[in-house]
Amino acid sequence: MNNKPKLLYFVTEDWFFCSHFLDRAVAAQQAGFQVSVLTRVNKHGQTILDNGINLIPLALERSKINPLREISLIKSLASLYLREHPHIVHHVALKPILYGSLAAKIAGIRAIVNAPVGMGYVFSSKQLKARFLKPLVLLAYRLLLNPFNSVAVFENPDDLSYFEKLGIVKYSRLIRGAGVNTLQFGSSNEPNEVPVVLLAARMLWDKGVGEFVEAAKILQQQSISARFVLVGAPDKENPESINQSQLLEWQDAGIIEWWGQHEDMPQVFAQAHIVCLPSYREGLPKVLIEAAACGRPIVATDVPGCREIVRHNENGLLIPAKDPQALAVALNRLLNDAELRESMGKRGRAMVEAEFSTEYVVEQTLQLYKELLER
Repeated sequence: MNNKPKLLYFVTEDWFFCSHFLDRAVAAQQAGFQVSVLTRVNKHGQTILDNGINLIPLALERSKINPLREISLIKSLASLYLREHPHIVHHVALKPILYGSLAAKIAGIRAIVNAPVGMGYVFSSKQLKARFLKPLVLLAYRLLLNPFNSVAVFENPDDLSYFEKLGIVKYSRLIRGAGVNTLQFGSSNEPNEVPVVLLAARMLWDKGVGEFVEAAKILQQQSISARFVLVGAPDKENPESINQSQLLEWQDAGIIEWWGQHEDMPQVFAQAHIVCLPSYREGLPKVLIEAAACGRPIVATDVPGCREIVRHNENGLLIPAKDPQALAVALNRLLNDAELRESMGKRGRAMVEAEFSTEYVVEQTLQLYKELLER
C-alpha cells in the first residue's frame, strides 16, 4: 500500500505548469509526495512525464464559456477528484480555482491551495467585456477563492491587499513568483553591438506591446541607434491577443523585429542590452526575474507585479503605464549610459540571488504543503 500523500496541480496550460510550477512539483516528489498535474496538453506533456509526474489531460478552454459544457466539466472534475482523492489540490488561475474548488467541495478534499497568479484579462483590460465580467468574477472569488480548508497564494502584496480589503480572503500566503534557476540564467556581459531592447512576453496588448512599438517609433525619429525586439507568440484565446498580421506589419515597416516564440531564454537575454515590460498589470512576471538574473537592466511599468522585481534607479526604471513617451525617455536614458546599464544589471542579479531564486520559492511552497497536511 502506498502511503505517500497525494498532490494534484490543476493548471490550464501545460507550458505554464512547466514554466512556473515544474520545479516545485519535482521538489514535492523528492519530499515524498505522489504528484499529478491536470492540464490541457499541448507541447509539454512529455516534459511532465519525463520528470516522473502523473499527467492527466483535460480539454479546457480558458476564454469560452458554454453553461452546459462547464457544468459537465465540473461534474467530470468532481468524479476525478473522488477517484484520485488527493490530500492537497493546488489550483492555478481563474477557471481552475472556481471549477476546482467546486469539485474539491463535492469530493471532500481536505486541503486546497488557490493561486490567482496574474489576475489576467478581467482585471487589466478596459474592454467592455472585461468591465462586465469583473463584478461577476469578484463574486465568484468571494464564494470560492478562500473557503475554510484553503489557502489563497498571491505573487505580490498589491493583489493580496486588494483581496483582503474586499474581505474575500482570510487564509492567505505571499509567495513571490515562480523563482528562477540562477545557474541556468547566469549573468553575462552585454554584446558589443547595436543595443537591443527586448520585450519578451505573450503578444498581448495589455503587456504594453503597443506602447513599446510607439516608444520605438519615437526613438527612431530621434535617430537613436537601437534594435527593438519582440519575443513571444500571440495567445489566440486571450481577448487582448495581437494578430500575427499586425506583428508582421510592424516588422516589415522596420519598427521592430519579431523573433516569435523561443525556448532558450538565457540565449535570448544574452543578446539583449535592456529588457522592457510596459505591462498594465502582472502577478510577478517571471521574465523580469530571469532578465535580472542574467544581469540586464529593466524598464517596466509601476504596476502590481512589476514593481516587485524592479526597484527604481537600482536595477531598472519604473514608468507610468500606457505612456509611450515616458517609456521612450527611460529607454533613451539607458541606451545612452552603458555604465548605468552595467551597474543596474549587477544590482538585479544580486536581488535575484537574495530574494527570487527557485530554491527560495520551493522552500516556501513545500512549507505550505507541510502545514496543510498537519491541519
